[in-house]
Parts: sequence; structure tokens; C-alpha cells
Amino acid sequence: MARGPTRADDGEGGGAAPRSVLTPSVPQDIGIQAQRQRILEAMAKSCAEKTFSATTIADIVSHASISRATFYKHFANKQDCFYATADTFLLELQGAAAVAYTRSGDSTVEMVRDVIAAVLEALAADPDQARMLLVEAPIVDAEIVRRYRGFAIAALEKLLRAGGVAGQAQANPEIAFGRAKVLITNYVAADQVEDLGRLLPDLVYIALLPYAGQETALAQAKASR
Repeated sequence: MARGPTRADDGEGGGAAPRSVLTPSVPQDIGIQAQRQRILEAMAKSCAEKTFSATTIADIVSHASISRATFYKHFANKQDCFYATADTFLLELQGAAAVAYTRSGDSTVEMVRDVIAAVLEALAADPDQARMLLVEAPIVDAEIVRRYRGFAIAALEKLLRAGGVAGQAQANPEIAFGRAKVLITNYVAADQVEDLGRLLPDLVYIALLPYAGQETALAQAKASR
């Protein structure tokens, strides 16, 4: 009697076992994406544990439970993997902000509060990624910071102007962004990611002040407590 399948191919080499209803196959593109995601998570974990400069390819493949050859199928080197990890997490933050925006039924300035709260929640949900993006990225390449600063400021301006809150910034929004980043980074660096929600009133005030003025910004900050 023929022997039935005993295992599925793990993607790390070796012959693939015969498939049956008990061992369904995983579409190749899904398997590849899952593999890539494990590598990205491994990069973030290693950076959180020992910084980017101290992280090695061996650390990444160990955390991801893959071979070195598999790593190089996805990325050219450690830095390439770091950039991909940062970009992927930035997209996740943007997605969280977009969902909060579409679900919010509040006024424009209150939408700002909802979006900031969603981003803080997303950061708190993934401490390793938060540390990599806010603590390690500025050290590795300041361009990463400039990119997400530009996106955040542009998105905020678009939202507020669409709501008729302000036609022109009354203060430098880049300085405001810098203040917000320092506050968040301090919490992340001190391993207090779970407490990021406490920053919501301060961040709402900082975000609204350049566009909506002191009175509105202060009122929304108090409402966020």
C-alpha cells in the first residue's frame, strides 16, 4: 500500500510531499509574502534587542526561522531589509490613520484627534516596530524621518484645509512635528510604549496649534483627556 503524505514542504528545500485534502497546498505567492513578513518582523525584533548596527544577518534568519539563502532571495543586504521594514510599518500607520479618518463622524478638528489616537494605538501594538522606526531609523538614515514627517504634515494640512479650519499655517508645522516626535520617541526609548495613549492631549494640541490657533487647540486637547 502506498504511504500517505507525512508533511508539507516548508519552503526551505527538500522534496514536496504529495498533496491531499489533509495537506492542502498554500499558494506560492501567499507563502512568499508570509516568509517576507517573518523577515521584516525579525529585523524589527533584532533592532529592538541590539540596535541596527549590532544586528547581523544571522540574527535575522534565526528570528525568522529561515535559511540565509532564503533571506537573500528577498533582500540584497541588511540595510535593504531595514528600509523595507520601515516602509512597511509606515504603510501600516498610514492605513490605521486612514481607517480612523473614514470611520470618524466628528468635526474636522475632532477627526485629527481620532487619527492621532489610531496612530498611537498602532505604535503601542507593535513595540519592536515602533522602536525601529522612531529610535533606530533616525540613526540609520535621516531621510526616513524626513519622509514620514513630510507625509504626516501634508496629510494634516489636507484634512484641516478641506474642513475649512485654516488656509495657512500660523506657525511652523515642521517644528510642531519635531516636538511631537520627541514626545513619542521618549516614551518608546524608555520602553513605555503601552503608555503612548497618555500623549494624546499633548499631540492633539501640537497638531492643531499651527492651523487652528491656541483656543481651538487647547479645547481639543482638554477634550482628549
